[in-house]
Amino acid sequence: MTPPPATKPATATLTRIRLNRNSPDVRRDLARSTSLHKTVMLLAPDDLGESPRQKAGLLFRLEHATRHTPPTLLIQSQLPPDFSRLPQAYGTTETRDLTPMFQALTTGRTVRYRITANASTRRRVLDGALLVDTRLRSKDIALYGDDALAWWQRKATHAGLAPTRTDLTPVDVFRHPATKKQHHDSAPHVFRHVLTRFDGTATITDPEQLRHALLAGIGRGKPYGAGLLSLAPA
Repeated sequence: MTPPPATKPATATLTRIRLNRNSPDVRRDLARSTSLHKTVMLLAPDDLGESPRQKAGLLFRLEHATRHTPPTLLIQSQLPPDFSRLPQAYGTTETRDLTPMFQALTTGRTVRYRITANASTRRRVLDGALLVDTRLRSKDIALYGDDALAWWQRKATHAGLAPTRTDLTPVDVFRHPATKKQHHDSAPHVFRHVLTRFDGTATITDPEQLRHALLAGIGRGKPYGAGLLSLAPA
């Protein structure tokens, strides 16, 4: 029997957009996470059906401005991005193929990493009191400090990384409106997510698990700039 042809493993491209702070579209997107999400989605085709972000493999992270650099948007995609759909004068773009990075994932290799993530846990709630293992409504609880660090240690281990050093930096809080169903259920009108940036070094323990985490992202809040894991040689 003839074996089936080998399929080319999925990879991704990374786009870096150095944002033009004189652009009204950029100022709008920096002020509203929902608006930034919509602009990022312009890079994907319109005909992807349900869950277009997942089908395009779109993940992004906003790097805030420093003394020497403008705010920068990092966008990872498994489909070729269409820059012609960005607002005029939105920023300068550059794209690189991430295939060499994926090919370099080997057990025991030390890497530097960065991820902005929504470190949180889900609890069941009743009359404002946190309860565990009930069948009542659940609520996402943001984690800080040592709790956020423990969250990242668990996520990194599951993703095939063994962190050897981790620095935490509080980044942002984003809010987005509740859905109609959530309004009907008397939920709050907005949901609040806290973003934390994790930087450090780690050893690769499982290249396949790490490859999946790189492509799928880690944690909640991916439509709002969380979950994109970046690696570099240590």
